[in-house]
Amino acid sequence: MTFLLVAGTTETATIDGISAAGASPDLMAQTPAADAELVAYGRPVFAPFVPVSPDGCPTPGLVTRAVRELVGFDAVTIDAGLAARTAAPAVSLGNEPGLDVRDPEPVANAAALFEGAVEYARGHPDDSLVVGETVPGGTTTALGVLRALGEEYGVSSSLPANPIDLKREVVADALDASDLEPGDLTGEPIEAVRRMGDPTLAVTAGLVEGGLEAGKTVTVAGGTQMLAAATLVRHRGVDDSFTVATTSFVADDDSVDVHAAADDLGVDLRVTDPGFEHTDHVATEHYLAGVAKEGVGMGGALHLADEAGVSMAAVRDRLVERYDDLVGDDGA
Repeated sequence: MTFLLVAGTTETATIDGISAAGASPDLMAQTPAADAELVAYGRPVFAPFVPVSPDGCPTPGLVTRAVRELVGFDAVTIDAGLAARTAAPAVSLGNEPGLDVRDPEPVANAAALFEGAVEYARGHPDDSLVVGETVPGGTTTALGVLRALGEEYGVSSSLPANPIDLKREVVADALDASDLEPGDLTGEPIEAVRRMGDPTLAVTAGLVEGGLEAGKTVTVAGGTQMLAAATLVRHRGVDDSFTVATTSFVADDDSVDVHAAADDLGVDLRVTDPGFEHTDHVATEHYLAGVAKEGVGMGGALHLADEAGVSMAAVRDRLVERYDDLVGDDGA
């Protein structure tokens, strides 16, 4: 089994109030590159920091890294359009970060990204792929793609209070900029990404489709962004079974019903609760407050730990160790 981390950026993340995936909008561009290094090496290399939210919540990449140390899975970064270089081992499928979703064409190379991802997944030697993502602002671009496809599924947020009204306003402006009405791109998923999405959505959908075509077991690790990717796959006419693995934080989010969306899409939803309430530490308290509910494949990593018989207590202990080693008082 290989864990594929799709890493990319979108200028949508710079919209004030959209994302908590970085201490400031200026630093968010570094977050995906840093996440990739954390999963690969356990610490930043080129990246100058461990990503934290404005309130000090550590990146979910620390959870994924903690699980990797306990389970021992292989990991590869798929560069879908990073704005900053990464030292993580990476397969480059795109070198163009996504533009603001309100641009008429935020992902001009969506088709090339998708086809490259399909080819990569088809040829991958492993029988099982787990696909995660890191892209600040990704729930807003996911909402844009969903509306272009005519789907009414909601999206979660990296913030405790989901700024859904702001996201809807941004998406409405984006539809206007692309001269679209909701549902105009039903059955045209790659065009929906090109005009309303971000690079990681094109790559994730391609990895899923390519893996399924090759007869592999495919799990997408994440929350509502991964449900948007699943929607793209279904709009491609792919009806094969695959899994969406997410966290209890997303599943318990009142602003979106992931169970209903998963049922409607015909995907196997797996929800894992890391039991962070059992650890009195700054590394977990922010998650319990609703910050960083998902990301960097955290839900999938927790699912892998559970499947491997690794206790959530062991995951929590390793997370605290990693946090104290890398962030310490700087993130408290």
